[in-house]
Amino acid sequence: MNEEIQQAIRLRVEQAQETLKEAEALREHGLWRGVINRSYYAMFYAVLALGVFRQVILSKHSQAIAFFDKEFIKTAIFPRELSRSLHLGFDQRQVSDYGDIWAVSQEEAETVFLEARLFVESVDGYLKNNPDAAFPVTRSRSRNP
Repeated sequence: MNEEIQQAIRLRVEQAQETLKEAEALREHGLWRGVINRSYYAMFYAVLALGVFRQVILSKHSQAIAFFDKEFIKTAIFPRELSRSLHLGFDQRQVSDYGDIWAVSQEEAETVFLEARLFVESVDGYLKNNPDAAFPVTRSRSRNP
């Protein structure tokens, strides 16, 4: 794997981790709609990192989700729960961003946030432990629920 691809993977993972930190900051302020949005996007960016790893260009959300399910869930690289988390995050974001105005509950936002954190950590761990990725080990700073 060439250095340019390795760099792109690193940047996408960093983007996912940074977006998760944004979700956490919104969570600390009780901004639940934003928590759902940023949590889903953290998962989306993690999937884009996997796309770079597999050298697949992903531009649409539905395309990225289908890619993740086909390449990483059906092949049992990741457990089905991560697919459910990604789908839940996507659905919740769609409703909270584009649906009728409704109150987003703390419980809904917390669920999406915690699942997003696990999702990003799982993808990061996979890329770090996959010898083809040649991915440097970095530690995530925030581990508190």
